[in-house]
Amino acid sequence: MIKHIPNSITCCNLLSGCISIVLMCNGYAVAAGIMIFVAAIFDFFDGFAARLLKAYSPLGAQLDSLSDVVSFGVAPSFIIYYYLDQIVGFEIAGFNIIPFAAFFLAIFAELRLAKFNIDDRQTTSFIGLPTPAMGLFVASLPFTLKSEMLVSMSKFITNQYFLLAIIILFSFLMVSEIPFFSLKIKNLRFKENKHIYILAIFAIISFIVLEFAAIPFVMLFYIVEAILLNLTK
Repeated sequence: MIKHIPNSITCCNLLSGCISIVLMCNGYAVAAGIMIFVAAIFDFFDGFAARLLKAYSPLGAQLDSLSDVVSFGVAPSFIIYYYLDQIVGFEIAGFNIIPFAAFFLAIFAELRLAKFNIDDRQTTSFIGLPTPAMGLFVASLPFTLKSEMLVSMSKFITNQYFLLAIIILFSFLMVSEIPFFSLKIKNLRFKENKHIYILAIFAIISFIVLEFAAIPFVMLFYIVEAILLNLTK
């Protein structure tokens, strides 16, 4: 039974993503975002459990990717679709087709995960933005819109050009050849983990000031830091 524990946790990741989609279809954006974060917790602990119990399996690797497609690809796409659908766009046969652009995130998330499964270069770091990072960024947008401190940004965040820019930017980053560092550390030495400590300090300060609305800013900081780190090598 022990070998099935990591896979069971992975299935909880998938279940959380499915619940997020249902919640979003009923207009509960914040709750949908929360369920994506719940999925991320399960996504972390399935790998942790597999290492702890030494229960690695090819089945587990496939389940993990398939679950991530739903939780960090399809579910975030529904959030972007929801906000784009509030905007008058280009209609064909009575349908506003602009919101469907959101599902390019799901397509590129699937491409990113498929590449990851066959790329032996990504053992200690990532080539291309990890799909969960994209998913968590999108999941955090409803929190940002509810923040009293960032109320002035609500019109900007729900602007169709901003949302379309998110789709284009994150779709590109996920399948790009840009290296992104992993948050796993082998030791506590500052010199070897300087970039992680800098990100952690920025995240702590941001959460103190903005609470959960800080998440998209932390994600953007991670992206910029990774790109700058690559340019300085």
